[in-house]
Amino acid sequence: MQGKPVCEDVGMREIAAAMTAMGVALMMVAATGCKKLPPPTPLDQLTAQQTHGYAVYQAHCASCHNDRTNDPLNGQSLRGIFKKQYLTSGAPANDDRVMNAIIVGRPMMPALGGDMTPQEREDLLAYMHTL
Repeated sequence: MQGKPVCEDVGMREIAAAMTAMGVALMMVAATGCKKLPPPTPLDQLTAQQTHGYAVYQAHCASCHNDRTNDPLNGQSLRGIFKKQYLTSGAPANDDRVMNAIIVGRPMMPALGGDMTPQEREDLLAYMHTL
């Protein structure tokens, strides 16, 4: 049985060209859609409140969350947490949502609200805004 190769069929060539164009377009969107996060504020440039928040972070968060790299530990990295529109949960990345996660916890994160004073929580949020 002899027939034309599939690529000689005009309809198949049009489909292949369209698929190639779609693939190129997706790659361009992926390449331009990823925005590089600016680096965290250097530790020696933090305000007094942010510096205290860093100490709170070290005491309560650092064992599970990286703050200055994108690498996850036992939990997600917190770098750039407020520079993104949404948290990994899909919730808006705002003070209320992050504070709620700190106070009541998440499925794999313990509730820390009772372990910190209200001032410590506010200082922690101030530090997290520098990431």
